[in-house]
Amino acid sequence: MQLHITSETGRLKEVILGLPYSNGPAPTLEDAFDSKSYESVKNGVYPAEADIIREMEAFEAVLKKHGVKVHRPSLVPNCNQVFSRDVGFVIDDKIIVSNIIPDRQDEIDAYEPIYSQIHYKDIYNLPESVHVEGGDVILYNDVVFLGQYNFPDYSTVKTARTNALALDYLRMIFPGKDIVPLNLKKSDTDPYEGILHLDCTFMPVGRGKAIIYRDGFMNPRDAWHLVNVFGEDNVFDLTREEMYWMNSNIFSISEDIVVVEEHFTRLKAWLEQQGILVETVPYREISKMGGLLRCSTLPLIRE
Repeated sequence: MQLHITSETGRLKEVILGLPYSNGPAPTLEDAFDSKSYESVKNGVYPAEADIIREMEAFEAVLKKHGVKVHRPSLVPNCNQVFSRDVGFVIDDKIIVSNIIPDRQDEIDAYEPIYSQIHYKDIYNLPESVHVEGGDVILYNDVVFLGQYNFPDYSTVKTARTNALALDYLRMIFPGKDIVPLNLKKSDTDPYEGILHLDCTFMPVGRGKAIIYRDGFMNPRDAWHLVNVFGEDNVFDLTREEMYWMNSNIFSISEDIVVVEEHFTRLKAWLEQQGILVETVPYREISKMGGLLRCSTLPLIRE
C-alpha cells in the first residue's frame, strides 16, 4: 500500500474506520479519559453499544457510497475501538503510530493486519517520551498544524495528549514541512472549557475555508494566526455550544463532499453556500464519548 495524505480535503481513496463492537462497560468517573466522557458518565448518558453500532454503520455507508475503500481493525473484546484517529496518522507517505495512553495500548495490536500491507520503512514508532495523537495533527498542504499542551503540569492533565517533544520529532521526520504548534485549553471534567484535540476547535474544509472556535486556544494569537491563513471571509466561527457538540470534527471525503453530524444545521447551511455537498449522519451518541466523525477515521490514501 502506497500511503499518501497531504491535506484534510483531498479526494479520499482508502481509510481505516474504527469498530463499534464489544466496547466493554462504561468507564467510571476516575477512568474517563476526556471531559465529554466524564460528563456522560456523571450524568448517566454514556452511549449504549447498539446506538454506537447504528451510528458507525451509517457513517460507513456514506463512505462506501462515495467509492471509499474502508479498512477495519481486528476486534479486541471489551475494548473501545471507535476512535482510530488516536492510534495513528499519516503525513505524506509515512504513518506515525501514536504513543496513546497506556490503558488503550491493546488497540495498537488490532491494526497489525493493516500495517502489514505497508512497507516497514514507512511506519514510525515513536520514542516513549514523544506523545502525539492524530486528532492534534491537521494537514494543510506543506503546513502541519499541531495541537499541544506545552506546560509544566502536562503529566497531570488527562486531556493533554500531545507534548512539546512531538514538535521536535515531527520536524526531524518532515524537514520540508512548516509545523505550527498551537497550545490548546484543557479541562479534564468540563467539555465547555477544554479542548481534547486540535480537530475539536479547528478544521480546514472545501477550498481554502476553515471552521474555527477561536476561544479554544491558550493564546488568542494562535486563533488569529489561523484566521489570517484562511482569511476572515473564509472562516466559519463556531459558538461555544457548537464547539461542545464538536462541530469542527467533521470529515471531508473531498473538497466537494463533507460528512457532518445531522444536528449541525447552521454549519450544513454554510457549507452548502460554499457549493459543498453535505452528507449527514447520526453521531450524537458517539459524541458523548469525546469524539466525532474525524476521530473515528484514519485516512491512508487521498489524491
